[in-house]
Amino acid sequence: MAVNGPERLGTGADGTRGAAADSVERELTILFRRAKQSTARLASQIHVELEPAAYGTLSMIAERGPVRGTDVVDLLNLDKSTISRQLSKLVELRLIERVPDPVDGRARRVQLTDLGSRRLREVRERRRERLDEQLAEWPTSDLTELARLLNRLNEAF
Repeated sequence: MAVNGPERLGTGADGTRGAAADSVERELTILFRRAKQSTARLASQIHVELEPAAYGTLSMIAERGPVRGTDVVDLLNLDKSTISRQLSKLVELRLIERVPDPVDGRARRVQLTDLGSRRLREVRERRRERLDEQLAEWPTSDLTELARLLNRLNEAF
């Protein structure tokens, strides 16, 4: 349900919505900072020369399967030159490879190599184990609710 007027702006009569919005903003800032640090760690675990930003590109290629470079640009909403540089570096590190596009023989797609797939899988498994340890005392119902709310947040964004 959409909220209009002062409630929507976070300036409700009692200020509680504004305080709640401030808390959400503060917690998101902390979460994003930690996510950025985590991404840097994950990237270095895959390959010491992998830039943190390219970790997201590698993950997206893993999720989508063979994709064209232009699809990567569109999916990540990044500049074509940035993606081109990242893809070249990922190829150089032997984490992805260029393969013929089965639909258009003139075009190429990128996909994970066996090395890229193995390293990404290993890093994700370690990350899941760490997360499980960090949230070990959380009841499953809280984890389910957190996942639901994060999904709702992602959809809103």
